[in-house]
Amino acid sequence: MKKRLLSVILVLTVCITMLAGCGKKETEETNNKAETKSETNQETKEPVDASKYEVKEPITIKWWHALEEQYSHVVEKVVNDFNSSQDLITVEAEYIGSYSDVNEALVAAHAAGTGLPGVVVANTPYVAEYGASGLTEDLTPYIEAAGMDMNDFGLGLVNATSYEGKQVSVPFLISTQVMYYNVDMAKELGVTIPAKIDDMDEFLKSVSKFNADGTTDVYGTIIPGWDQWYFETFYLNKGVNIINEDGISTDLDSETAVEVANMIKGWCDNGYAYWATGQDASSIMRQNFIDKKAFSVLHTSSLYNTYVDKCDFEVGMAWYPGDKTNNSEVGGCVLLVPSKNDQDVKNASFKFLEYLVSEEVNMTWATDTGYMPTRKSVLETEEAQKFLAEKPAFQAIFDNLDLINPRIQHKAWSQLAEIWKSYMAETIIEKMDVKEQMGNMAEEINEVLEDQ
Repeated sequence: MKKRLLSVILVLTVCITMLAGCGKKETEETNNKAETKSETNQETKEPVDASKYEVKEPITIKWWHALEEQYSHVVEKVVNDFNSSQDLITVEAEYIGSYSDVNEALVAAHAAGTGLPGVVVANTPYVAEYGASGLTEDLTPYIEAAGMDMNDFGLGLVNATSYEGKQVSVPFLISTQVMYYNVDMAKELGVTIPAKIDDMDEFLKSVSKFNADGTTDVYGTIIPGWDQWYFETFYLNKGVNIINEDGISTDLDSETAVEVANMIKGWCDNGYAYWATGQDASSIMRQNFIDKKAFSVLHTSSLYNTYVDKCDFEVGMAWYPGDKTNNSEVGGCVLLVPSKNDQDVKNASFKFLEYLVSEEVNMTWATDTGYMPTRKSVLETEEAQKFLAEKPAFQAIFDNLDLINPRIQHKAWSQLAEIWKSYMAETIIEKMDVKEQMGNMAEEINEVLEDQ
């Protein structure tokens, strides 16, 4: 993926909404309190001693990342540019694997207290878990000492990278969920993606095609079952609390949640969609769309160029349909500094981290990867305006910028997600009773939440 979604730069720009599952009023009150507290702190707090965070001796640090081979050229460029820009810090980039692989390696190194990288990426749902365990360094004083403007990221991203008022990470490579669709098919059929979830049944029926024996020839859409991020938005937009305000229970067995699960299962039972899971689920889904065996797919906005490069038809992007809300969620990864590093390593690591998310390098990521810039100031560049002119499909994202929310933050989130994915796959593929399955699932999830 070589050209990128400057688009969602805006995404992160205006993300001032609440964490998913919280009420609007409550979030506004929380944000107001946070802003008031910040103003008070600025008036009363002692200024940070910047000398504590200076790099004074030559040092070599490691950067653990999850950027695959297709991004190696940009990783090499960014690291070399940084190393050449000063003469004290040498960065060595190391590809660890998927976000899951990075997590396992990081947790193991933290437990051992040795072999830690200076800077590391983490998928957004890990932030609360790492913050609660003390794995991450509180970057707040480093940010203040450097004069780094966190407001340039937007409140939504600041919330998504903080834990209990501490800036334990910073936004890095960001995306959101979209529905890719075959524009040529849409024109031929005279259809548009519905704005309401309740209209999806009829819509998917109208764009699906069946063989004489009743099997599906062209699916209306494909649902990525390998990651709950792609289907949880349907629940959130129906008003379901994935994690209740008490922090120890879920509403995934509520009447509304069961209705959503039944709706999704119905799409699959009727042959309008299929549940993509198992080995190579993502690549198989993409190929089905490329081969015109699916009218649409639900996926990450970061793959727009990949789809465009592979398809011989016009690729459109549509916003997910909504109901009580019409929101989406931030995806991608953040950057953090492990807390058990020596102070000199932390100081050097923050200097590199600051460089990675700077305005200039934001543009490099946007141009050469599938992610969008995270800085509002980048919107003012000529390159941003050119991108918008070349990628009109991103209008769907621009029209909904204020509806993109931070991910749900809870230290037990990764366990919850695994349970949810497993039950949904079993229920849909094995055609099991939804209400019973969701009840059993909620019991397991509640136990996990209570344990935390």
